[in-house]
Amino acid sequence: MENEVEIVLVEDNQNDVELTLRALKKNKISNNVVVLGDGEQALDYLYGRAEFEARNATSNPRLILLDLKLPKMDGLEVLKVIKSDPDKKMIPVVMLTSSKEESDVVKSYSLGVNSYIVKPVDFDNFVEAIRNIGFYWLLMNECAFKKD
Repeated sequence: MENEVEIVLVEDNQNDVELTLRALKKNKISNNVVVLGDGEQALDYLYGRAEFEARNATSNPRLILLDLKLPKMDGLEVLKVIKSDPDKKMIPVVMLTSSKEESDVVKSYSLGVNSYIVKPVDFDNFVEAIRNIGFYWLLMNECAFKKD
């Protein structure tokens, strides 16, 4: 479907995955969410490699929710690849992490992250943060590319 929302969630903590999916569902923005568990898998998905070779790699997701601390390849490395690629750099990337370290925030923005959000501990606050992310990036923000 042309109006189908596609969110790529890159998160290795299963509790955070479930929490994010519940928050997306509660906010009615849970259509077509792809969950990936590490940075390497995220790039394989985006570029249609390995287990995702059948995927059309020219069809970009509408939004990437990216954790900072990931196995195999961390979120900053993934962000650097995405934002240095002319075909992928327009995808909005929201760093959704538990890190409040100023150096992580600065490095993320210097690499081109669109937003840096520290995961709230309280579920209601987390749901509200996800609602705001979804509302802005999926409804209000004008997309620079058309979805195939």
